[in-house]
Amino acid sequence: MATSRPRLTPPESLHQQIARNIRNEIEAGVLRDGQVLPSTRDLAAQWNVSVFTISEAMKVLMEEGLVVSQSRSRRVVRAPAQPVPRSEYRTAAPHVIFIGGFAGSGKTELGRILARQTGWPMLDKDTLTRPVVEAALEVLGMSPNDRESDTYLDLVRPREYEALLAATDENVECGNSAIVTAPFLREFGDAAWISRTSARLSKYRARVTLVWVFCDEPTMQAYIRHRGAARDSAKLADWNGYIGRIGLDFRPVAPYELIDNSASSSPLQEQSQELLKAILANEAGE
Repeated sequence: MATSRPRLTPPESLHQQIARNIRNEIEAGVLRDGQVLPSTRDLAAQWNVSVFTISEAMKVLMEEGLVVSQSRSRRVVRAPAQPVPRSEYRTAAPHVIFIGGFAGSGKTELGRILARQTGWPMLDKDTLTRPVVEAALEVLGMSPNDRESDTYLDLVRPREYEALLAATDENVECGNSAIVTAPFLREFGDAAWISRTSARLSKYRARVTLVWVFCDEPTMQAYIRHRGAARDSAKLADWNGYIGRIGLDFRPVAPYELIDNSASSSPLQEQSQELLKAILANEAGE
């Protein structure tokens, strides 16, 4: 039986995909100002592409002023200074932004960018729960990287989201806005969950915005390959099957804001600013 292989990414867009992912990491604060990037050959090995592709990606970032070449083999990050969060982000009532998306879509990067702009706390499911989830799976005799079995989906996953929402509630009870990132695949497809969650948060006068991060398949695959997380191994082993199962046309069943993190779309930094403008405008109009 033939092994299903991932679809090939169009060569002409590879450097744009890599440039976008590196740009997102700079804007999200993962790559810091003054940080020296790996060599061209090392980056090519990390991304599993040619040195030419990396050189083209670096040209894009240097034209944007995000990377500076100090020598033939030394490139340095030049991250824009992060402004102190402005008073306009101190809303009259707490605001919760739930950010969902498939693995590798860029939802965490968007969350970090928004958190850096607003000063609101960021609550990421993996950051909050991964060590405990991995330990729990091992105790249950499962692989710590399992995210597909019924044991994980029916027993462990619900507890992850309980913990994430408890942390959200605690911030809102203290009067804080929050940026909450997770796949939210079941949740955004469940109108009752959305209604229930919004009603619970409204007890504390909190407003809720749902955000769905879309990313085209090639850009998503390039990022997942690059990050090399063990939990992604099953996805990459049967990429065509994975894409067929998730359905890239999924969207939340309640009103939401769409962020397009495909290689051809505008930078996440620009889209995040437009998103915040829309949220603040809606609040002012209420």
